[in-house]
Amino acid sequence: MSAADTIDAHQHYWDPARGDYGWLTPDMPSLYREFGPDDLAPLRQATGVARTVVVQAAPTVDETRYLLRLARDDDSIAGVVGWIPLDSVDALKIIDEFARDPKFKGVRPMLQDLPDDTWIAHAPRADAIERLIERDLAFDALIFARHVPSLIEFVRRYPKLRIVVDHGAKPPIRDGVDTAWQPWADGIAQLAALPQKLYCKLSGLATEASANWTDATLQPYVEHLVAHFGVERLMWGSDWPVLNLNGDYTGWHAAATRLIAHLEKAGQEAIFGANARAFYRL
Repeated sequence: MSAADTIDAHQHYWDPARGDYGWLTPDMPSLYREFGPDDLAPLRQATGVARTVVVQAAPTVDETRYLLRLARDDDSIAGVVGWIPLDSVDALKIIDEFARDPKFKGVRPMLQDLPDDTWIAHAPRADAIERLIERDLAFDALIFARHVPSLIEFVRRYPKLRIVVDHGAKPPIRDGVDTAWQPWADGIAQLAALPQKLYCKLSGLATEASANWTDATLQPYVEHLVAHFGVERLMWGSDWPVLNLNGDYTGWHAAATRLIAHLEKAGQEAIFGANARAFYRL
């Protein structure tokens, strides 16, 4: 696999001074500073990652505009997944605005942070979701296992929408496999079996694990994702710099490489680039 083909399907850039990252506070010293393309460049070089998909980290339209400005000036940013108020009367206007930028590839409501776990099943405007489909834009689902029933309802309502589950649906790995496995494992199986053929990101697992995690810690979760989504619907992402809370870029890249090393070369190449390229229309 050449470096030119390797894609990080999920990472973030931010500047706390912008003031719209409600979750990002000074008591998170490893994260509470500006992170931009110059910070990631040496890590990409060390791991052979050529391009990335930058994903929103604040539920504001202004942050998406900020990411798109970064993308216009940096060839390493292959695409941006932004935020749009999908339940707003302004949703269609904002979708049309962003869709004019060739690097705008999809949207992500921050479902994990919403007080209503069923929001995705009833709140988004139908015309806004249909406009995403018309514009050939993707949808990132940031969920836990408790969101699976509502996401399934949403998926069935919009069978033409391209959807990817972020971070393997965030299994609570730190609780130990006996506690973490269900209902997460069944939820993954249900999502992967939908006829719409959802994708899933092999990302975020290190953050959900205890400190000093190893390949063995993550192995059962990776194996379950591979077994259900297959090599044709998984895409590797770093979730950097959130990853810095419980790991580092080169370490997670190396672990993921080892954890899928038993797969055929074509499958490894799909997970580390080809699937992201196809899904996001990069």
